[in-house]
Amino acid sequence: MLKFSLKQLEIFVTVAELNSFTNAAKALYLTQSTVSAHISGLESALNTRLFSRDARRSVTLTAQGQRLYPAAKRILSDCRELTSLVENRHEELPLLLGASTVPGQYLLPELLASFLRRRPDCRYLLRRGDSQQIHELLRAGSVRIGFVGARLDPARLRYTPILEDRLVMVTPNTPYYQEKKRAGVFGCDLLGEPTVAREEGSGTDSAVAAYMRRRGFPAAKLRIVARVDNPETIKSMAAHGAGVSVLSALAVRQEVEGGRLLAFEMDPAGLRRHIYAAVRQDETFAELESQFLRFCRSFFGRSSDIE
Repeated sequence: MLKFSLKQLEIFVTVAELNSFTNAAKALYLTQSTVSAHISGLESALNTRLFSRDARRSVTLTAQGQRLYPAAKRILSDCRELTSLVENRHEELPLLLGASTVPGQYLLPELLASFLRRRPDCRYLLRRGDSQQIHELLRAGSVRIGFVGARLDPARLRYTPILEDRLVMVTPNTPYYQEKKRAGVFGCDLLGEPTVAREEGSGTDSAVAAYMRRRGFPAAKLRIVARVDNPETIKSMAAHGAGVSVLSALAVRQEVEGGRLLAFEMDPAGLRRHIYAAVRQDETFAELESQFLRFCRSFFGRSSDIE
């Protein structure tokens, strides 16, 4: 009789992939003590040590852990496939979705409502976070389909671009910035202005950092007066004169059209990035999940290789 559980294997794989008991606990919505207890129980059942821990609390797989890891991954994948094989395609099946801020706020509401009209029996479980947090949830298996604005782990996840997004510099609609707009100033020329930035770990922040590196603009010259994790708050702060900000054009369309904010293209070519649907490389999809992914392709009018 087996002396260990699937839950222990799931926690083992999550710790191995995140190299951290703390991050694994966050991804699985468990306490760190619960994660540690499960790992200790698995090590006891197998009579071997699976992780090495150093003084800085860094966690790495032992030689035995490295041998166990691919087998544990196969077992968990087979269990997910078994669930899919016996599932009735017409039963209610929660779609486990994750979304970073921009797709979560400005794309998914219409997408999910449209899919519900096609499949009124469908149910969603949607988890929100920045791009980095959604990646952690995907790797841990807590969500099965993620919508993100950055490709942070191409070795373990598959990304399909579903929509092209522009990033623009937004400013208050004041005479000072109106004059700059008339003069043909670009957003890159405003990078030295007081700035309200997105939080580190967001797809927008990663795209802006990469853009500044390409242009040779030192990060130290960026005058960040605040970092905020909500674009709605950032837009309000910018409109009230707290600073400029680089945001998704999707997020600021109404404010720009209504005259509360001005939007500047970052440069003559424009700063563009993709919104991606991300899944794990080894994922096996249930019928409803495959149908949802096909709907995403048609909804945003893009081809995709996700199946």
